Amino acid sequence: MSLRVGVIGAGAMGADHIRTISTSVPSARVSAVYDFNTDTARAAASPVGAEVVGSAEELIDSSSVDAVIIASPDRTHADLVRACLAAGKQVLCEKPLAVTADEAYGVVEAEVVGGRRLLQVGFMRRYDPGFVALKRTITDGVVGDVRLVHAIHRNASSSTSTDDAGLVTGSMIHELDTIPWLLDDQISAIRVESPVVEGFRDPQLATIWTSGGVMVTAEVFVNAGYGYDVRCEVVGSRGTASLAPSEAVSTRVAGVDGVPVRDDFVAHFSDAYRIELATWAGEALAGRTTGPSAWDGYVANAVAEAGVASLASGAREPVELKPRPALYA
Repeated sequence: MSLRVGVIGAGAMGADHIRTISTSVPSARVSAVYDFNTDTARAAASPVGAEVVGSAEELIDSSSVDAVIIASPDRTHADLVRACLAAGKQVLCEKPLAVTADEAYGVVEAEVVGGRRLLQVGFMRRYDPGFVALKRTITDGVVGDVRLVHAIHRNASSSTSTDDAGLVTGSMIHELDTIPWLLDDQISAIRVESPVVEGFRDPQLATIWTSGGVMVTAEVFVNAGYGYDVRCEVVGSRGTASLAPSEAVSTRVAGVDGVPVRDDFVAHFSDAYRIELATWAGEALAGRTTGPSAWDGYVANAVAEAGVASLASGAREPVELKPRPALYA
């Protein structure tokens, strides 16, 4: 049996998901594609033999679609997820779940009304072999009690995170999910600052405190110029653990010894996306969802909102969460 997947949004992320499913996820196939740009939808759908439909609503309601991937602009996510939940269809929604924390909690409430989990949020770092191995050093006690975490997230350039708040809600939100997952701990407060005084405040540096007493620094620089670069170091009472670079080839040319730095986040996390999609499709066929939840998406949005408030106030801002429903216990 093959999971018939409808993809909403056929830009860089959606198109890559379509390619990955067609080449690396034998348990699924893309049956329908929608994008507001029909030519973009056709370009992504044609190589895999998928139907191009006229609207997101038509795709969600289609009898030829068992499950949905949402890779459309951030502002559309929450409404589209709610439509999938109302249709009773499994859905993988790219981050962020919503634009605001209240909007994200509305999705949580909608899923709770349905009585079962149908939504997975696309925090793919939880599937990345490097991050999984790094988490294992913590859970296995290799580094002892964690005291500090240092995270770096740089892009060569960004066409999506283009304002102060958007950098936090659109890019830093990955760190705001990864840190609680790595540490199995809740973020209790955040302060976000930038050395840039006028114009787009990029880079930004977050200082994060967890309920368990760990301090975290998270640098996000979305126009770093040189490439796409994600790093993370965990400092514990017995030692440290860091993500290791995964480049397979180094060169020595014209007096320079080095390795190339990718400028493409999709290529950097290709294994993570492949494992994420394969796991999601397998679970959807089995009628269950265990990946990053609507609650996880809400928490990341709530921390991001506190980060945006801190960027404006210059102060350490507390993270306050609404009650956690039993569905996500």
